[in-house]
Amino acid sequence: MPAIPDISESEWSVMEVLWDSAPQTASEVTKSLRPTMNWAENTVRTLLTRLVEKGALKTGENASGTRTFTPAVKREACVRAESQSFLDRVFGGAAKPLLVHFAQNSKLSADEIKELKKLLDQQLNS
Repeated sequence: MPAIPDISESEWSVMEVLWDSAPQTASEVTKSLRPTMNWAENTVRTLLTRLVEKGALKTGENASGTRTFTPAVKREACVRAESQSFLDRVFGGAAKPLLVHFAQNSKLSADEIKELKKLLDQQLNS
């Protein structure tokens, strides 16, 4: 399994597009991002190049010979790495203060609380 690269917030937006549908060309990624980011294609190309250099994306070619981009890492692995980084930075690696913080400061519905309780109970019994 490849090492999980450190992905910036802007790069994460590009990765989300490609995790949703790949392979895509730089123009296709730009078109997908335009409604929310309004980035120029050169900006997207710069982000794509960085992601290739970091090992987060692989390149190929479509039938017309245009360069395409495909994720080289799974979203779940990046989420796990980012979550651990956040936990380490903000809560010193301890999960309990994180859970207490979110339980006390989030507006959780009854269904969300039941789901979290079920997950915690499963952890207790495993």
